[in-house]
Amino acid sequence: MPEPAGSLPVLEFLQRRLDRTSQPDDRTHLRYPTAISELLGFEITAIGPGTASVAVSVDAARHGNQQGTVHGGFLVELADAAIGTAHSTLVRPGESFTSVDLRAVFLRPVWSDTLVATARASHSGRTLTHYTCDVVRGDGMPVVTVTSIVMTLRGDRATGR
Repeated sequence: MPEPAGSLPVLEFLQRRLDRTSQPDDRTHLRYPTAISELLGFEITAIGPGTASVAVSVDAARHGNQQGTVHGGFLVELADAAIGTAHSTLVRPGESFTSVDLRAVFLRPVWSDTLVATARASHSGRTLTHYTCDVVRGDGMPVVTVTSIVMTLRGDRATGR
């Protein structure tokens, strides 16, 4: 299915934003930036077909849990944002997507740092795509590894999503 008139493929749209070559009238069929990413301060830092990196500066005083470290749910949301961004580069106009599985393995705590979540497709099928996402601290040490399965929705299943 072709892109709607005046609409760019997601990958090209996001690449232009990263390269700072986007024009005010650039559009794509999905919403960017997403509301949740804006709220949480996430920034896309790299993009490619089926891959994306998303960064955020964290501090336990703002993003913390009861133990005084950055909350695990926040870390998973960061990974999910990277996975969703990576998958959006693969969907076409008229398609949408949803996560059907998300699993996190927490490796070490973080208190205050810049985190980068890098997602990549490890297997792409017609409907299901498997992702791995590593969230690392500024020193390169991994904080959490998230795996996810994302389902591409087409036709009536994609309508209104």
